[in-house]
Amino acid sequence: MNSSFMMNMEMWIEMSEGIKCQNCGKTISEEEVFATDGKTLCEDCYIDVGHRIRVCDPWGERSKKIFRKSHGLEGTEGLTDLQKAIYEYIEKKGKATRAELMENFSLPAAEMENQFAILRHCQLLKGKKEGDTVYLVLWQ
Repeated sequence: MNSSFMMNMEMWIEMSEGIKCQNCGKTISEEEVFATDGKTLCEDCYIDVGHRIRVCDPWGERSKKIFRKSHGLEGTEGLTDLQKAIYEYIEKKGKATRAELMENFSLPAAEMENQFAILRHCQLLKGKKEGDTVYLVLWQ
């Protein structure tokens, strides 16, 4: 058999088994496929990609600062229970890695990133690099 035939056969077998999400590896039907940025994704991964909050966003930070000031919010006022817990954990320990927080609060990476972004926009937490490790620390 020639190599072209073998490649076509492999593609057919792969397609008959379903399409795999390029992010999580889940097998999905053709009707369930979402394509974004050149990737084939399942619905859950597509939603995760579309709902990320940018951590380093000067406009987001400025907007949050104006909002909090206009509503008289200081410190952890106006945060969710999870955001308060993350802040208090870092306040108590002095610093923590994203991985440590993900483990302690049972958060997937995308959710951890969103929570950190919000806390950074509130100017409550920031990243600090020590050697090759990035820690989340209090803003002050």
